[in-house]
Parts: sequence; C-alpha cells; structure tokens
Amino acid sequence: MELIFYITAAITLISTIMVITRHNPVHALLYLVISLLSLSVIFFLLGAPFAALLEIIIYAGAIMVLFIFVIMLLNLGKETAIQEKEWLKPKVWIGPAVLSVILFAELFYLIGIPHQTSPVLQTVDSKVVAISLFRPYLIGVELAAMLLMAGVVGAAHIGQHKKLVFHRFLKEEEKT
Repeated sequence: MELIFYITAAITLISTIMVITRHNPVHALLYLVISLLSLSVIFFLLGAPFAALLEIIIYAGAIMVLFIFVIMLLNLGKETAIQEKEWLKPKVWIGPAVLSVILFAELFYLIGIPHQTSPVLQTVDSKVVAISLFRPYLIGVELAAMLLMAGVVGAAHIGQHKKLVFHRFLKEEEKT
C-alpha cells in the first residue's frame, strides 16, 4: 500500500508542476484533472472514500467544466481555432494519458485486493455534510460561489467581441 501511495503522490506532484508550467490553458486543465484524480486516490488510500468521491464529483467534474466553459468564452476567432487545432495534437495527450492509466491501474488494484484489516468507517450522511457546510462555514461557501460567478462574468466580459459598426449601411465596403 505504501508503494501505491508514493506512486500516486509522485503523479500528483508531477501533474501539478505541469499545470503550473504549461503555457496553453487547455493543457494545464488536462494536467489539473489528473492532479485532482490522483488526489482523490490519495484520499481513498487514507481511508476517506467520501472525500475521494467529492474530489472527483465536485472538483474534477463540476469545477473543471466551469473552467472549460470560461476558456470557451475567451475564444477570440479563427486564428484561435487554428491555434487550438495545432495545440491539440496526439502528442499533447501522451502525458495525461500515461498518468491516467497508472492511476486507473492503482484504483483497480485497490478495489480488487481483499482488505485484511477493516478500518472502522463511519457513515456520513449527506444531511450531516450539508449542515456542517451551511452552518459554521456559510460565509465561506457563499464567498466561494460569488468568486466563481465573478470569474465567469469576467471571462464573459473579456471574451465579448466589440462591434465596430452599429449599422450595416455605415460599414465600409471590404476590398478584395
């Protein structure tokens, strides 16, 4: 089990470093998904399956979709589409694919092995999680939601195309 933990920790560190060092936001998002998935495997190894599941559903799922929508909002035209086609070649997917395969192999191994010692797991009800989030941490949850909304509105504002002409008769004729 320790070997799997160290391999997963190395994958987490490598993919997080790749997130920071990538210039293309789509590549950084691919490595961020790998980082979040490997972090969920670490939570699972430490005996917190609920936290691992939340990590996958909330962060690797919902938040990453939000980031992808923001990047899509920032699409600036034909030259950006051409540049994205050049960036999304198969060699880009090799790094995240290799790290994903290692994580999936570890996960299947962990699910398949019989557990000799059964740790005492306490079942956590969703009502208990909701009460713990929305009573003492209500302001933090609301601030995080407002921050995400401000990011989406900012991205929409930045990605908005400015109209140069207000009326079709005022437009200058294009020269061929």
